[in-house]
Amino acid sequence: MQNEPNTGQAPFQIQVADRVQRLPPYLFGKINDLKHRKRRDGVDIIDLGMGNPTDVPEPFVVDKLCEAARDERNHRYSVSNGLFNLRREVAVRYARRYDVQLDPETEVLAGLGSKEVFSHMCLALLGPGDTAIVPAPSFPIHVYAVALASGNVISLDCTQPDRFLSNVAAMAEHLYPRPKVLILNYPHNPTTTVVERDFFVEVVKLARKFGFMVIHDFAYGDVCFDGYRAPSFLSVPGAKEVGVETTTMSKGYNMAGWRLGFCAGNAEMIRALATIKGYYDYGIFQPIQIAGILALRHGEELVERQAKVYQDRRDVLVDGLQRIGWEVERPKASMFVWARYPKEWRDRMGSIDFAMKLIEEAEVAVSPGRGFGEAGEGYLRLALVENEHRLRQAVRQIGRCLRGEAIAG
Repeated sequence: MQNEPNTGQAPFQIQVADRVQRLPPYLFGKINDLKHRKRRDGVDIIDLGMGNPTDVPEPFVVDKLCEAARDERNHRYSVSNGLFNLRREVAVRYARRYDVQLDPETEVLAGLGSKEVFSHMCLALLGPGDTAIVPAPSFPIHVYAVALASGNVISLDCTQPDRFLSNVAAMAEHLYPRPKVLILNYPHNPTTTVVERDFFVEVVKLARKFGFMVIHDFAYGDVCFDGYRAPSFLSVPGAKEVGVETTTMSKGYNMAGWRLGFCAGNAEMIRALATIKGYYDYGIFQPIQIAGILALRHGEELVERQAKVYQDRRDVLVDGLQRIGWEVERPKASMFVWARYPKEWRDRMGSIDFAMKLIEEAEVAVSPGRGFGEAGEGYLRLALVENEHRLRQAVRQIGRCLRGEAIAG
């Protein structure tokens, strides 16, 4: 084959959008590459890195999916904001679980997971020059969805909720133009911080006073332990006037790969989100929505049972890490443990290098705290996605790895 003739022209340049260039390098990339290389070489990596549920939905939900998929009418385009019956079941669940009244026609929207509806809500609310306050340490999409909408991010430490509210008030009072959106996430990913209902009462007061909107990412509201019950932002009087809440069927219902999430609350914000989604997609595959209706209608007991599974795994992992000398608090909610790794190792290396060491030498994958921003440095996030036997094995391998080096040193 002959080479193409040299025309003397400069090589063609691909110029991507500024919004793409504004995104920082993916901090989990090195770890994921090493994990995949290890697995390709046949190493059995115990993966506590990604919060990717390994449990499966109930058989009756899967059976309904298969039945609906055999109906030829369900292979057409769906509606971008979700089937009305699905939205109605979300409203019924809010009424039953949180005593919140929602109009399924105007105050509920179904989307391709809570991450998608959250991201598109940022696109619907924010533009160049707008500012959002984001909790820190930060689940990456809370920062990057704002950046992709060309907005500015102000990160505030959210691990002490009362101080967080004080800082929000100070920021709203002194910043000009004032923040347009406050993003919340309780139970919090990655730190597992939780709040009581009074916290949201104060949020609504601040939103009214300073005129900002609220997006509450409630992705882990179904996974609570020891009698704690995560409050819904929408359960507070006046919340629907100032904001929305996103939820998901990924965690409590084990439907992560199905991509079924919801946004509920302020009708005008929901309408703006529906407008964005109307241009972007034709909705969720209809059999998934139909199976989702059945899961919401009959699955509440199963959600509670799944939370108990995560609680038992939490106890195994926390007890094991404490036994080998780690500083770990027992979380009240979420599917993670947020662990401060030992000081002797914090003095020697950052969380990314430490996480690389655990994959390389202990054959355990974790998420480094630095991947959630500077406020996460010195910590690791460990997902409760493996069974109890594997979690015990992970602790043994971590302890053996660190103990062996200490002896060698």
